[in-house]
Amino acid sequence: MKLVLVRHGATDLSDRGRFNGWLDVPLNRRGRQQAEQLRTSLADRRFDGVWSSDLLRATQTAELAGFEPATDSRLRELDFGELEGSTWDDCDPEVRTSLMRFDGFAAPGGESVEAMRARVHAFIEGLPPGVNLAFTHGGPVRLVLRELHEERMIRPGSVVEIRLTGALSPGGP
Repeated sequence: MKLVLVRHGATDLSDRGRFNGWLDVPLNRRGRQQAEQLRTSLADRRFDGVWSSDLLRATQTAELAGFEPATDSRLRELDFGELEGSTWDDCDPEVRTSLMRFDGFAAPGGESVEAMRARVHAFIEGLPPGVNLAFTHGGPVRLVLRELHEERMIRPGSVVEIRLTGALSPGGP
C-alpha cells in the first residue's frame, strides 16, 4: 500500500508559531495558495481513497486541492490541551524537552503521543489496498515518518509519500 500524506496549508496560528492542535481554525491566504498549488501537483494522480482530518484547515486544503475527502477524526493533530494557541517560548523547559523527544509526551490537559499513535495506526490499518491520500497535520505526519526512521520537518502544504509493507510500530515498520 502507498500512503500519500499532505500536511494542511498555513493558518494564522501556525504562521505565528502557535500550536493549532484541535483548535478548528481556517487556512489563511498563504495556506489557501499552498492548497491550490497542490491541485496542480496531485492532478494527474489516481487515488483509491481520499481522506481528511475533520478539522477545517485540513478539509479546506483537500477541497482547494480538488478533492472531496471522507473525513476521519483519527487524522487530527495532537490535542495540545492547555498548550493550544501557545508558542514554543510560552512552554516550560521540561514541556519543550518532552515535546522534542516526542515519544512519551503528553500535553497538559490534552492528549498523549501514545493516544495519537493509537488512533493514527487504527486509521492506517483500516485503509483499503492501493494508493491512499490523506490530508492531515504535522503531528501525525511526524509520527509516521519517525516510525519509518525518516523523521524530517514537514512544512504546511507539503506532500510525503510512503510505501507500507507491514504494520507501523514505534521504531519501524
